Amino acid sequence: MSSGGTPKKKQSLVVVDAAHGGTEAQEPSPLKNYIFLTIFTCFCPAWPINIVALVFSVMSQSSYDQKDYDGSRRLGRKALHMGIASLVIGVLVILTFCGVYNANIGLITGKGLKNGLA
Repeated sequence: MSSGGTPKKKQSLVVVDAAHGGTEAQEPSPLKNYIFLTIFTCFCPAWPINIVALVFSVMSQSSYDQKDYDGSRRLGRKALHMGIASLVIGVLVILTFCGVYNANIGLITGKGLKNGLA
């Protein structure tokens, strides 16, 4: 509060561009490069896809640092989509592996497929 008892107002940044007239500068949106998601998906068994997602995430950070906010947003979205695809594929691979492994153990011990289908 100021000395008069009234709250101070925040001042906005105004950029005057001779070619386009005066415009209010927009704050860059916070970076969404999904680096934690892509690092987490590197532990999933979908290696080519999650490595590409990690590369897109790093490229998104690089674009943001170069003040290319649209490119950064686009690459961040690609990193998100590739990360989700990698996570889904990784979970499916793990579930398939566990199912095949348990079915083979059941066949070896004689406790699986009691109807004689195997």
